[in-house]
Amino acid sequence: MTKQIRVAVAGANGRMGQEVVKMLAQDTALVFTGNLDTRVGEDEINQQLDEMKPDVLVDFTTPHTVYRHMELCLARGVRPVVGTTGLTTEQLQDMTERYKEAGLGAVIAPNFAIGAILCMKFSAMAAKYMPHVEIIELHHDRKLDAPSGTALKTAEMIAAVREELKQGHPEEVETIPGARGADYEGFRIHSVRLPGMVAHQEVLFGATGQTLSIRHDSINRESFMPGVNMAIKAVMNMNGLIYGLEHLID
Repeated sequence: MTKQIRVAVAGANGRMGQEVVKMLAQDTALVFTGNLDTRVGEDEINQQLDEMKPDVLVDFTTPHTVYRHMELCLARGVRPVVGTTGLTTEQLQDMTERYKEAGLGAVIAPNFAIGAILCMKFSAMAAKYMPHVEIIELHHDRKLDAPSGTALKTAEMIAAVREELKQGHPEEVETIPGARGADYEGFRIHSVRLPGMVAHQEVLFGATGQTLSIRHDSINRESFMPGVNMAIKAVMNMNGLIYGLEHLID
């Protein structure tokens, strides 16, 4: 019998954490070792990790606590699977270098929904041929960061293949500041925050006589679980950190 992967969950009582625990219970290849209580001090967190002895830590907490948890995981040979967005570019670079040096697997993904990853990939494909583009992302009103990590990752993938182009009229004026959204490499990102939403993104392309819309909707948090499951299993055989679930999809 293949050895089970031992998985701890940071914030297992939270909305995303509860979904992860349910997913773990449904897969005999995985075993839930316990909830990492993020409200305590570093000594107590160290003690929890030592007692649970996880192979993987799944973390959907906050940028500040995620960074600290990744440092503690690094010291113990625990592989983190992180769904929290908002880490700085410097923090990501730091962790990428340190996990590569340690030869230890780690996954940070702005979005674990397979459909959202395909939305990113399809948008990058379209941007080669339709460089006039805007991104609209919509999330629940308790989300801390704007724009979303998914929108930023999508924008990065688009910018990498899109021809340099400053969109809009050269004499365009915002009569209300911010009305045109955030400028990213010459195109715009718009963030919407409303109760009742989970995670949604639409990427709009325009060209002469035609438009293209690529949209993904997560109706509930269960939509992220197949991607989390994939990442947990993949990270066991990785050396170094990857940013974005698209690296695990052909």
